[in-house]
Amino acid sequence: MTTGVPTPTARGRSRARTLIPLATAAWLVLEIWLLTVVAGAAGGLTVLALLLGGAVLGAVVIKRAGRRAFRSLTETLQRQQSGLAPAEGDRLGGNGLLMLGGLLLMLPGLISDAAGLLLLVPPVRAALGRFAERSIERRVRKAAPGSLGDAFRQARIHRPDGKVVQGEVIREDVPPPQRRAGEESRPPLTP
Repeated sequence: MTTGVPTPTARGRSRARTLIPLATAAWLVLEIWLLTVVAGAAGGLTVLALLLGGAVLGAVVIKRAGRRAFRSLTETLQRQQSGLAPAEGDRLGGNGLLMLGGLLLMLPGLISDAAGLLLLVPPVRAALGRFAERSIERRVRKAAPGSLGDAFRQARIHRPDGKVVQGEVIREDVPPPQRRAGEESRPPLTP
């Protein structure tokens, strides 16, 4: 029986929604296979010691990075309350990647441990941080007006003292939209 309402068209799956589960499954299979190979070559107790050592090291790294991030945040808030401009060198991005490295170390598996150990190396962490920052900036610049990325771009307009300036951009070079006959002008949504 048809109701006269057109059936909604199914939207195709994005490439990421297809590849992420497959990549996760392949990673898990590879981790298990590698653990069995190492257990066969070196023994089960050696693998157990590696996994426990990775978990302990990961917990220590996460705890240390969390303390550094909290200390840096506290210092920044104290500077802002005293009216001083935030220091240029203050960045919390390194702590996030350090915590990610600790989390990878805590996950059971040798590949995740190797990736976590790589994130503990400062030059690797700095290069990955720069790459992530450029990637995010590119995506924010491409964001359509009215989207979440556009709101993020608007929230990043700061005064020299670090305070966010609320406002709206009115472009003079774009002609106003033409009204149809009988259509009234509407007031803005916000007072």
